[in-house]
Amino acid sequence: MPPHDHHDHDHHHEGMSPSGHPYRPDQDAPLSYFQRMEIAVRELLVEKGVTSEAEIAEQVAAMDARSPALGAAVVARAWTDPEFKARLLADGSAACAEMGVPVEAMKLIVVENTPETHNVVVCTLCSCYPRNLLGLPPDWYKQRAYRSRTVIEPRKVLAEFGLTLPEGTDVQVHDSTADMRYLVLPMRPAGTEDMDEAALAALVGRDAMIGVAVPTA
Repeated sequence: MPPHDHHDHDHHHEGMSPSGHPYRPDQDAPLSYFQRMEIAVRELLVEKGVTSEAEIAEQVAAMDARSPALGAAVVARAWTDPEFKARLLADGSAACAEMGVPVEAMKLIVVENTPETHNVVVCTLCSCYPRNLLGLPPDWYKQRAYRSRTVIEPRKVLAEFGLTLPEGTDVQVHDSTADMRYLVLPMRPAGTEDMDEAALAALVGRDAMIGVAVPTA
């Protein structure tokens, strides 16, 4: 099973750093074909005046600044505002734009967890992911093991993340594409009736919005 980003036990897995993250190989290999292409196109666009180095740096910084906190705020709003929740489920892109989180060209589909249905998101082709709402995808999301096994044996994969669902719960797997991304709207935890949006948002982690975990109070 792909490694988790967070570990709460003391022992270290083989190939894992003491902090619980997989060791990465040095990135000093020759540039790949696609890396060379990206550099060539970028420099050509700058040379032709289509964009500038500053504009590119600004966009990279904006992408790096995105985090799961944006998605958590959307979830918390849906938990507290039934009308917003209805709009979110009808058109995720438009509802997120209301909160100042543009999802730009991609179509965002929000799928709601219920006592009867649990949703989990994957990208079987590569690593398509709602980065505008969740930031960069975790390493395990991009690994072939998660991408392939989640479709074939979702319950077993979820159990390896520590999430065991009741037998009667229907598990729906959603395959992202380049222009269609999914966000899971998890169920609001019991005992949170008196919490405001900010407190609720703090309960929502990235993994719950992918569907491999559920928020708890």
